[in-house]
Amino acid sequence: MRRASPADPLHVPGVQDREVRTIARLLPYLWPKDRPDVRMRVVAALALLAAAKVATIIVPLFYKYAVDTLSAPGGSAVVVPLGLVLAYGGARICSQAFAELREIVFARVAHQAMHKVALETFQHLHRLSLRFHLDRQTGGLNRAIERGTAGIENLLHFTLFQVVPTLIEITLVCGTLWYLYDWRFAAVTLATISVYVAYTFAVTAWRLRYRRAMLEAEGEASTKAIDSLLNFETVKYFGNEAHEARRFDRSLDAYERAAILSKTSLSLLNVGQGFAIALGLTAVMLMAAYDVAAGAMTVGGFVMVNAYLIQLYLPLNFLGMVYREIRQALIDMQSMFKLLHANAEVVDGPDARPLAVSGAHVQFEDVGFGYDARRPILQGVDLDVPPGKTLAIVGASGAGKSTISRLLFRFYDITSGSIRIDGQDIRSVTQDSLRAAIGIVPQDTVLFNDTIYYNIAYGRPDAPKEEVEEAARLARIHDFVLSLPDGYATRVGERGLKLSGGERQRVSIARTILKRPKLLVFDEATSALDTRTEKAIQESLRQISAGVTTLTIAHRLSTVVDADQIVVLEKGRVAERGTHDELLRADGVYAQMWRRQLETREAQARIEAAAAGDRPQAAQ
Repeated sequence: MRRASPADPLHVPGVQDREVRTIARLLPYLWPKDRPDVRMRVVAALALLAAAKVATIIVPLFYKYAVDTLSAPGGSAVVVPLGLVLAYGGARICSQAFAELREIVFARVAHQAMHKVALETFQHLHRLSLRFHLDRQTGGLNRAIERGTAGIENLLHFTLFQVVPTLIEITLVCGTLWYLYDWRFAAVTLATISVYVAYTFAVTAWRLRYRRAMLEAEGEASTKAIDSLLNFETVKYFGNEAHEARRFDRSLDAYERAAILSKTSLSLLNVGQGFAIALGLTAVMLMAAYDVAAGAMTVGGFVMVNAYLIQLYLPLNFLGMVYREIRQALIDMQSMFKLLHANAEVVDGPDARPLAVSGAHVQFEDVGFGYDARRPILQGVDLDVPPGKTLAIVGASGAGKSTISRLLFRFYDITSGSIRIDGQDIRSVTQDSLRAAIGIVPQDTVLFNDTIYYNIAYGRPDAPKEEVEEAARLARIHDFVLSLPDGYATRVGERGLKLSGGERQRVSIARTILKRPKLLVFDEATSALDTRTEKAIQESLRQISAGVTTLTIAHRLSTVVDADQIVVLEKGRVAERGTHDELLRADGVYAQMWRRQLETREAQARIEAAAAGDRPQAAQ
């Protein structure tokens, strides 16, 4: 017995069990309990498969009788062979027709299974936590779904339409040869096929490590290329084109080495397969020739045996490829089903109910949280936002301001304390109803690679055009959109990069306005805007937040001076709270931040004034 190799996936403990579980995981999609029409298609496809193989076995028999008739003396050599030739042609047509009908009947079953699995995986990925997506590369997840669904198609195609038909054909051929002539023909044929299959499996298993290394290198190169292109601007900012090229080149080098080894080992596989087939074919033909010379077999029989073996060996030529593709399909399907088995960190409780919003009274009670248990971010945070009031949260970078909004949306579950809306713990309500009640304008606005209209309407996809445009007017972007050649049909590009930061942020504000939320969160909502536009947007935000409970996370203190209450976060704790005037009188952390920003604004104003004063002189 061959010793197990750590790099050999066939001999890693549990691999076979995982593959069986993978196939078992797929079966319900192919034999759904609630779809009798799909089950009927599966049965019909199997019946057509059997009919195609029977027709395939009959073809050489008609060939034999035609040759025997033509070889025999007599006057019927003109009529009888004509009937046999027509029967031969009819059998070949039936074999091909049944095979194609099988493909047509089963196509809907296969593609419905692929559709359902892909959709289920996609939906599950959206149910997983933000932590899961931050830990993984989006390109890798997308490839896992693409390869997994393609793996289903490959597995079904090669298993049901290559392996199973070939096994049926081998059984029928061996049985026919034994019945018509001698057990030796069946034995030699079966022995040749067994040696061929054993050699193919052994060499394919050995070379699979090179194939996997090649695919991994290809995936790494693809991931690096996508990551680099998505960060095109960052690459340009730092002049790192050569660095990115070197990283990509190293991945391509690894792919090249693995690909060469894969192709070299494939040639070795092909040589061995050809030797096994030639040896078996020669042995059977020698036996047949001896029987013809001895009068135990007709010339037609000799031709039939040859036809059977050639017909049988043709599909075996692709056995290595079929075996490899099946194994790769199982690996790809395992990767996809592994995503389906990933546990969602944040889930609705069994008795979760929709959030009932009356005034949107928000309360954080002794909230503690950390992305890593070893490093707490929030510690004992208490916040209270009465209905219709505005609470502003300020503080230095890293103080935990944006974490507040993520916890409110329940992207993560808190580790201690509670978050309540109108007295309801957000962990006791459904996530859909919670997020439907909250609207947010995030600091980092990422848009879909679609039109401006689509991105604004994303806030409420069923909203009429008039409301979409009204939201754009309130966000001060309607006039800008109309000035574009394609208006609202203008495509914004990957992540919205065809628009400026301020334009993207105004689109984000517009879609939040369109959503009509009961609770508003502004996370540095005007950070990407110039001073003039910021003042206009602030006025719009005041209009839409009037009477709406609002949580404002800000770095520019000038944007929160009118808040009903301001909370200063410092190292994950509430350092101060009060109105703008109260905090200035307290002369604490907030007052120091205010003075620093005031000095910065005054210095900037002097620079702008000096620049404005120089311009007329330059003109003179």
